[in-house]
Amino acid sequence: MLTSVFTLFLLGLPLILLDRAPEDPPTIYLIGIWLPVAILVLSALFAIRGFVIEGDRLLVLRPLWKTRLSLQGLQQAEADPEAMQGSIRTFGNGGLFGFIGLFRNKKLGRYRAFATDEKNAVVLRFATHTLVITPDRPQRAVTLLNREG
Repeated sequence: MLTSVFTLFLLGLPLILLDRAPEDPPTIYLIGIWLPVAILVLSALFAIRGFVIEGDRLLVLRPLWKTRLSLQGLQQAEADPEAMQGSIRTFGNGGLFGFIGLFRNKKLGRYRAFATDEKNAVVLRFATHTLVITPDRPQRAVTLLNREG
């Protein structure tokens, strides 16, 4: 829902500005037209398309590349639909095409997230860090990850 609303806004604003643009618009006006489009495109490039477990690696599928994360040292994987509640983003994207980056909350402390649907959260605990992903089938992911770890 959040992504849909912001996408409409980021596409609608430039269209409105283009429709009302003066004949020779100032630079700031042109920035107002193109900046929302740039934000939308850049955010879409970092969107999460899915996850794949490949040996001792977790692949986060993106539109143009894969982010490879080591599963070595994985201590436990558990499904927790409330894992991300009360989180504060410390670095990253907090809602447009996903929750991607570094976050903090009371339950998990500092963690890295590759999330699109918080209710599908799977928490991966390592000795040195915590990772949250949101696969379509959380229980299946937990079974596979605990087998790998």
